[in-house]
Amino acid sequence: MIEDMAELHMTEAELVKDIAAVLAKVRQGTKVVVEHDHRPVAVLRPAAPPRRKISEVLALMPKDSTATMDAGFARDVQAAIENHRESLEPPAWD
Repeated sequence: MIEDMAELHMTEAELVKDIAAVLAKVRQGTKVVVEHDHRPVAVLRPAAPPRRKISEVLALMPKDSTATMDAGFARDVQAAIENHRESLEPPAWD
């Protein structure tokens, strides 16, 4: 197996040997490229982008963080979404 950041390449035999572990990697956000004779035949990736609640994001922040969520936070997020010119959905071939 060759592992490169969030992408993992493996053979069909490696996939079949431990599919539960492979699917666990996919759930964690890793893209898995299944190869036959060093050529891609399938790509496994999470079905939907991982999403977190604001409360989960805040819980991950360091205790000494100075970040605040003021009254304008939701407005700022909405403005950023509206001003984003690129598609938020990746192309099908990506």
